[in-house]
Amino acid sequence: MKMGDKMLILGGKVFTMAGRNYECGSILIKDGKIAKIEDVIDPSENTDDIIIDAKGAWVLPGLIDPHSHIGISEEKTGSVNNNSNECSNPITPFIKAMDAINPMDSAFHTAIKSGITSVMVGPGSANVVGGQFVFLKTRGRCVDDMIVLEPAGMKIALGENPKTTYGNNNMMPSSKMSIGAMLRETLFAAKQYADAKQAAKEKGEAFQEEYRNECWLPVLEKKIPLKAHVHRADDILTAIRIAKLFDLDLTLDHCTEGHLVAEEIKKSGYPAIVGPILTTRNKVELQYMDLKTAAVLHQAGVKVSMTMDHPVTPIEYLPLCAGLIAREGLGVEEGLKAITIHAAEICKVASRVGSIEVGKDADLAIFSGNPMETFTTCLYTIIDGLLVYQYHEG
Repeated sequence: MKMGDKMLILGGKVFTMAGRNYECGSILIKDGKIAKIEDVIDPSENTDDIIIDAKGAWVLPGLIDPHSHIGISEEKTGSVNNNSNECSNPITPFIKAMDAINPMDSAFHTAIKSGITSVMVGPGSANVVGGQFVFLKTRGRCVDDMIVLEPAGMKIALGENPKTTYGNNNMMPSSKMSIGAMLRETLFAAKQYADAKQAAKEKGEAFQEEYRNECWLPVLEKKIPLKAHVHRADDILTAIRIAKLFDLDLTLDHCTEGHLVAEEIKKSGYPAIVGPILTTRNKVELQYMDLKTAAVLHQAGVKVSMTMDHPVTPIEYLPLCAGLIAREGLGVEEGLKAITIHAAEICKVASRVGSIEVGKDADLAIFSGNPMETFTTCLYTIIDGLLVYQYHEG
């Protein structure tokens, strides 16, 4: 099937994530986009290359993981192909995740088989400022052709990881105080650069652009958020404090102790990306990890998504982990939103993915039942209107 061909999905239980569901609905796909969603679409009215009978199946937007290291920390290859962190300098905002992603990483195929159609991929958490995330589809052989949004976020990290990476080598940061100070200093310098550039533009004067500062402009203009690696409550609140100081957008990634400061997070207005939850409490920062975190945050009024932090937890467990947090108080509807529309909104790509709406990218996953249940199978995965996976028993 080629882009531009048509596809018709008939008779599925359609969860649009856009306010209306269909107990028995049909979807027409054309030119890689959702063209029509109705209770009934007559196949005889369309000359379709593919017709999928989804009777009895659940049809959802393609699932989304909003924080991943897929393709950077590759499966099956060990440390030689782990490109998650640049550990020679704690401040590296100018590096780009897309330069290290290998689309041949087998985890991409695993993601597709699980109904995961897009991911937010970026550097790890060794640095105070780690570099730029990219939001991309899981199908492709060339990263440039997979990209939805780049840059999509600027990674910052508070807590244990920067401290141990550099403090153990007698370098800054060796304390949480120095992490906060280095972050403020970096953002202050970036703001000065942006102001100087704007002043020169207004005066019609020449301005010498600097590569290592240009990367901050989308952050300062709120086009992309700071993506803050924060587990403990104190680190969560420090990230909020600094983001507010510079009037920036922020996502609270991991947010392990978010349930302990749910009201403060609600007041901040920032969303949370909770997880991973299928790990041991092998660090001090994880001692209060709890499956109820997402539900407590949601009940406080915080927008919640979730992450596997692949490869910390394999990406294919995303729908099952959504089921665990749904069971612990989040509920089925919010559990599904956490891995579809809420993830898309938090990543600032909801105009294209995250829900089944006319005009959006035709990224869909069709399951034998509720994808958050153990025995459910992903039957079909569709990306940009292309059938990229079909389940074959045995």
